[in-house]
Order: sequence, then C-alpha cells, then structure tokens
Amino acid sequence: METTHTAGAEPKSTGTPSTETAGADATGTDAGTGTTPAAGALRAALADGVERWKPKVEELARNIHGYKEISFEEVQSAEAISALLEDGGFTVERGTSGLPTAFTASAGSGDLTVALCVEYDALPGIGHACGHNLIAGASVAAALALQPYVDELGITLKAIGTPAEEHGGGKALMLERGAFDGVGLALMVHPVQDGLTYNPAGTSAQAVGRYKATFTGKAAHAAAAPHQGVNAADAAVLSQVAIGLLRQQIPSDHRIACFVAEAGHVTNIIPEKAVVEFECRAFTLPEFRALLERVRRCFEGAAIATGTTLEYEDTEPLYEPLLQDDDLAAHWTSAMDAFGKDTSRSSGLSGGSTDMGNISQVIPSLHPWLSIPGADVPIHSHAFAALADTPPAYGVMFEAGTALAWTVAAAASTPTQRERFTQAAYRRRTSPQEAVTQEGAS
Repeated sequence: METTHTAGAEPKSTGTPSTETAGADATGTDAGTGTTPAAGALRAALADGVERWKPKVEELARNIHGYKEISFEEVQSAEAISALLEDGGFTVERGTSGLPTAFTASAGSGDLTVALCVEYDALPGIGHACGHNLIAGASVAAALALQPYVDELGITLKAIGTPAEEHGGGKALMLERGAFDGVGLALMVHPVQDGLTYNPAGTSAQAVGRYKATFTGKAAHAAAAPHQGVNAADAAVLSQVAIGLLRQQIPSDHRIACFVAEAGHVTNIIPEKAVVEFECRAFTLPEFRALLERVRRCFEGAAIATGTTLEYEDTEPLYEPLLQDDDLAAHWTSAMDAFGKDTSRSSGLSGGSTDMGNISQVIPSLHPWLSIPGADVPIHSHAFAALADTPPAYGVMFEAGTALAWTVAAAASTPTQRERFTQAAYRRRTSPQEAVTQEGAS
C-alpha cells in the first residue's frame, strides 16, 4: 500500500494512542462498521499522524483561545490556521466566498469531496465559552493526519474555515456562495459540558431566526407635554411582557430570547424609537415558523396598544435544524468506543443551534458532541470559557481529531457508503428553472 506525502514537514512523533478496534469479530471485521485488518492499520497510521502534529495543533488551539476574536473579526485565528495547514501540505485559498476571515484548504483530487468544518469565532465579552478553539483544533488535527492518505483514500479533502457561527451564519453564507459545491460529506465536532453522550445518532439542534423589531413613536417633552408624545419605549416593555406570558403556552423545547437594544437616551424626552432584538428556536422548521408568528403578534399587539408603528428586520441568516447522518454517526461511535467513551443513545442537548444545520440539510453531515471532562457548568459562561483552555479539554480535542480522521477514512473505504456520498455531492440551484428541474427529478 503506497502513500503520498506532500510538501510540508511534519513534526516529530511523540507517541501513538491505542487503536484497538472495538467490537471486532473473529474474522477481524467489525460487524457494525466493516473494519478490516487493513483498515485497522490505517487507523493506527492516522492516530500516529494526529500524535505527530499534537504540539503545533495544541499551540494553535491555545492561541485561538487567547485571541477571543468575535464573528467576522477572526483575522489572527484564520491566518494562524491557514498557515499551519499550508505547513501540512494543503493549498489554501484565503477570503473564500468574499468573507475576509474564511478560507478553504485543499488536498487531493479524488472523486469524493470531504469537508472538515473549522470554527474559530468567540463570544462577545466572554471569549471562547463555546469552545470553538477546540473545534478548530479537532478539525485541523484530523485534516493534517489525513493529508498524506488522500490519494490512497481517493478523496479531495477540504478544511473549510467558517467564520461567524455564533452570530452571522458564516456557513449559511458560504453555502449560498459556492464554498460547499461538490462536497459529499461534511464533519465537525462541538464541545459541551460533561456527561452528554458521545453518540450523535438521533441528536439535533434547533432552527433559530434572529430579528430586530423597531417601534417608532413621537418625541415630546416628558414634563411639559408628555401627552403629545407617543412612547416607543412603552411598546418595548409591553412586547416583553407579552412574550413572557407567551412562554407558558409554548412547548418545552421551544425557546424565545430578546433584549432591548434602544429605548430612549435622556429622561426628559418621550422616546420616539425603541429597538428590541429577538430570536426564536424550535427543532423543526414548521414549529419554528409557528412560534415566530406568535412572537410577532406580541410585538404587533404592543404597537397597537401604544399607537406606535412597527418594522421588522432579519439580522442574520436562518439557522436550520441539524441532521446527523446515520452512517457517519456509526463510524464516529465506533471510534469513541475505542477511546472508552459513553456511546449510549440519548437526546443530546435540550437547546442550541448551529449553522452546520444548513449544511446538514443538503449534505450528509456529522456534528457530534464532545464532553469536556469535569465541565459541570453551562456553555456560554465564563467558567466554560476557562475550561476550554485546560489539559482535559485538549485531551478530548485530540481524541475527536483522531475520531474524525477515522470516520472519514471508514466512509471513503466502505463501497456502498462511498457511492452514496459521491452521489450526494452538493450542487447549488443557480436559477429558478434549475430549481424546478432538480425538484422534478428528486
């Protein structure tokens, strides 16, 4: 079996983790994943590849944690990742899809195109409280380990830098603009608190839409002529009260959140403008749309009650529900079994959203959950941000990187799955006529 090593010196090996195949039968073939002795040897080689790159990838992840760059401002993070992937033999296109902090790193020319999604944006004010430094490290580790074997596996491997997951919908924008054209399967991981299952099968994430509601009233002196004003701030208050009461009447897995972005500037002027930013979440698009309509009525009722006018604005692309591919989930679960992780089935997170959902709606995808040992605090908290920069977090990051590499190799090496993923290669609908043609053929 011949492998090709492309330009880019690899760091010295520091050791190889165990690559015992979980669940192998007496013939050496895993009943659930088709693992053979040859596949086991490739697993060992990929694990060794992750091990060789550990020092540089951990340094990268630590630096990203320290940069704390928010959506569309991830300049240092994107460049650091791009530079390391170039060192690993990838050809890197910077500024993919017209987004300055996006990139596409490519290797190989096989007929099956695999995308490893790389996230690296932080949250305003609290840094990497969603562990995107670990997402980046896992995907980069997997990409670097796979790079010498792209020809053997017959794949085109892309590590796609996707900015602005927290706010901005980077993947949704890149999907629309062609960055995922031709991709047959897409993968990434996501850190969560300790205790969640490593088995992604059947888990999901909510659709989320984010909006701005602007009330317009009429300014007047708050003491001399308050009766001549129309108070937009009152409309903001009434809308929040209505939304608060609505929460009792919605399903337990629906979510509504809002905050007042503007509602006056000084006390002696009746506020003529108030802005409320809000979001709605649900696990299916029909449920999401129904929830959004009910929330909009809260704002509309407040406008009627106060005599203000109301305008809506979409502030971000819609994030669609997440779909986990069963075959990819099985390969990932086999890998996690080899690491001794809990792979019992569960419902996963009770809430949360990702723009990976948009990718998963049109491309077979994997987005498993990565429990950080000892993390008994919620994501999007200062405490979780601190835990995302600890040895246990980096330990599971490298396990995830290895598991991602094994999952890609297994999918590419299983003939029936390879054919399915190759045929699933994404093609945008570039015109109304093409959309009609594709719908008619589906």
